[in-house]
Amino acid sequence: MTFAVNRLARRLLAAACLLAAPLAHADIVIGQVAPFTGPQAVTGKAMRAGAKLWLDEVNAKGGIRGQKIKMVYRDDAQKPEETVRLVKEVIEQENPAALIGTVGTSNLEALKQDGILEKAKVSMFGAVSGATSIITARYMYPVKASYREEVERLFKQLAEMGRTKVGVVYQDDGLGRDALAGAQASAKTHGLTLVAQSGYARNTTEVGAAVGEMVKQQPDVIFLAATTAAAIEFTSRYQAAGGHAGLYGMSIIDIQALLGKLGPDRARGFAFSLVLPTDDRQDREVVREYQRLRQNSKDSELSSRSLEGFIAARAMTRAIERSAALTAASISDTMDKGFETDVGGHRLTFGKGQTPSRYVDFAVLGNGGRLVR
Repeated sequence: MTFAVNRLARRLLAAACLLAAPLAHADIVIGQVAPFTGPQAVTGKAMRAGAKLWLDEVNAKGGIRGQKIKMVYRDDAQKPEETVRLVKEVIEQENPAALIGTVGTSNLEALKQDGILEKAKVSMFGAVSGATSIITARYMYPVKASYREEVERLFKQLAEMGRTKVGVVYQDDGLGRDALAGAQASAKTHGLTLVAQSGYARNTTEVGAAVGEMVKQQPDVIFLAATTAAAIEFTSRYQAAGGHAGLYGMSIIDIQALLGKLGPDRARGFAFSLVLPTDDRQDREVVREYQRLRQNSKDSELSSRSLEGFIAARAMTRAIERSAALTAASISDTMDKGFETDVGGHRLTFGKGQTPSRYVDFAVLGNGGRLVR
């Protein structure tokens, strides 16, 4: 009897010690499946670097509710089937609270069709696409305006400038076709003529046919619904072929990469959409914070595109902080219900089918690579 009492006392003492000891918190895992190799690696790496820059700062200040944030990565080389496979792998092996920064309309559409995000109730922050199919998808949350809004603003501006003959070079996938549909609709609205429409194969820089078509048709302006590597290749070959049309790129193009490849003289006059504050906008708190942290970082992958990953990570941490529990289901419930947040001069509205942002502006590369609005 005495032995049993003593044993019970020891168990109660051990339990009391466990209750008194500080709880060991598991990390909040955030997964990123994106291209870190291949033609779109520049975007995947930039998104990763931007997100990490902010999350490292959050961790340095103690994390969220005492829990640190851990990022895990998988390289899909921007192949949709790999995106689906690796997202499933991350969910099964890492139990992430959220995902961030998957790149590409076709990749995100493959996830949407598979339904894995809905089944697992895991939200994707900073989905890198402005396609209508992604803006309206459940559990996918871009942090910028839609491609249709980019195109509409551009074509309205071209009409006001009297530049009515437009050529369209588009990536032949969900991204390019969505932008092309927007171009067709906006051209009709604003009285512009699409004198040439030429696609190129997704995940390549095979733009030779597009260059030939644009030189032949001689538009006033060429609208590039193209990714960074293809836009650089087209610009280089079009100029070499004697083309003189004004070039307008979408916001998805990494302007620093284009400037670095072409040089300031050949890049001069290249115009492009802005759907996020640029990293020279010191009037925006989010940009000042980004620049402050970047100055102290040794991450060579940080670029102008990294601000998108930085903003996505800030929005994500806001959502995590608002959630009842630090779980994927709770965070997804928060996003489903919808909320508005200002991440430092960039306002976002989240919710089912909600366009997150309507901010669209334009800039052009001037003398010496200087950004001119």
